[in-house]
Amino acid sequence: MRPVRRRARPRQRGRVAVVVAVLCTLVLSGCTLLPAPSITSTPVTGTVPAALRPYYAQRLVWHSCGNGFQCATAKAPLDWAHPSTGKPIHLALTRLPASGSRLGSLFVNPGGPGASGVDFLRQGATSFFDPALHQHYDLVSWDPRGVGASSAVDCEDTAGLDEFLFSDPDEPAGSRTLKRDLTDDAVDFGRACAQRTGALLAHVDTESTVADLDMLRADVGDTKLNYFGFSYGTQIGAEYADRFPMRVGRMALDGVVDPSLTEFQTDLANVKAFGAALTTYLASAQGGSTPPFPGLSVPQAIATIADLVLHLRRSPLRTSDGRQLNGAYLQTAIDAALYDESAWPVLTRALIEIQRGETATTLALADSYVSRSNGRYTDNLFEAIYAVKCLDSPTEKDPAVLKKEAAQLQAADPLRRTDNSSALGDLVCANWPVPPTGRPHRVRAAGAPPILVIGTTGDPATPYPWAVSVAKQLQRGVLLTYTGEGHTAYRNHDPCITTPVDAFFTAGRVPAAGLRC
Repeated sequence: MRPVRRRARPRQRGRVAVVVAVLCTLVLSGCTLLPAPSITSTPVTGTVPAALRPYYAQRLVWHSCGNGFQCATAKAPLDWAHPSTGKPIHLALTRLPASGSRLGSLFVNPGGPGASGVDFLRQGATSFFDPALHQHYDLVSWDPRGVGASSAVDCEDTAGLDEFLFSDPDEPAGSRTLKRDLTDDAVDFGRACAQRTGALLAHVDTESTVADLDMLRADVGDTKLNYFGFSYGTQIGAEYADRFPMRVGRMALDGVVDPSLTEFQTDLANVKAFGAALTTYLASAQGGSTPPFPGLSVPQAIATIADLVLHLRRSPLRTSDGRQLNGAYLQTAIDAALYDESAWPVLTRALIEIQRGETATTLALADSYVSRSNGRYTDNLFEAIYAVKCLDSPTEKDPAVLKKEAAQLQAADPLRRTDNSSALGDLVCANWPVPPTGRPHRVRAAGAPPILVIGTTGDPATPYPWAVSVAKQLQRGVLLTYTGEGHTAYRNHDPCITTPVDAFFTAGRVPAAGLRC
């Protein structure tokens, strides 16, 4: 995920969790204090090296934590390559036990990277997932390493994150002042993350999370992993299948990230997809009864939005809580609304209001995107995003290459006039205090059973071609296509998607490849 259209700031690959209302830490502390009887899992250790056995043989103690949920805490090695060194980290889990005939556990992950699986499941298990899944599976989720109530990345306080996420310097592209200021911001942010997070910062990569997931599979007592991943959660699932193909049970990936892409290829695809989503939204809104820009064509409306962004960059509006709403807030608000077609009317209201100098709806959209509520950030989503992203892939630093890439990004961006920093590349990861450990790679999962790969044609965060690509990469990928707007498909509760997905998980029926609706 990228909150604004600057390559120094990643958009969320996407998360499907609702806005966090209760901190995981409060939920989990409640778990340990409730007097309800605990339940202990019986692990299925299998054949693992002796150094890993203490982790794979953990007996998780599940305590009631309200509304039918159970919570537990697992330990994992800080460094899977050297499991006997360093202090273990902890991973927070929650589950909703199956309501009927149980087939096993179904692990779910909402994406991010940085979204809390614990909050996602506790807030949306019965509304997001069809009853058939809850009937036959213990629905299980966890906060991945670096996230939420698990051992977490920590970088800035609220004021520091506001400044970092929403800085919008009014400097021309290519100016030395702009490069110096943004580079200083990136260096300071990375340094703060290193100081406040410590050794964990070097070990929150996706490969380590995949190892954690295999350990958790064993610890809950399952010989095979049943898994439903969304957004970045699809990358976790695809890489798990590639690394542990013989341990895959039933797996579906919705809103697919393509791990074979470089950082630039990912950015370019996102810019095109968000631009297409903006155009689709405006075509709908301008033809409605209350258009945000009466009498304007879609290209004229896009030009007007660009003018608004530039105006707010030069002359921010003061909000009711004293913040200065600049162009970065408006771009973040637009991105937030494009994730879900049901939010389009809210975006229309925000655009109408902002033209009158009113900030409330724009600020609410932007805050919802970065999990800011009641004057503080309610999770560490955007701190974890950088920590994971900067480890997972190398960053281009060659100025000549960056210049060529910037030209392509600007050509693809409907709001290109607002971009003054793409030629600088990803300054955060270029100055990250820990070197990257991963590289783009294809996933094959040779020997794994069929894996469902679900793509939405109008998805701005995980563009549809990524689903097509990953389905082809996987030895037994089965592509399902949802024709529509917004991020991920299953959440729409369209039987065309939910019925075959539910039947796959509950009865093992594999839908015909190429299903489209």
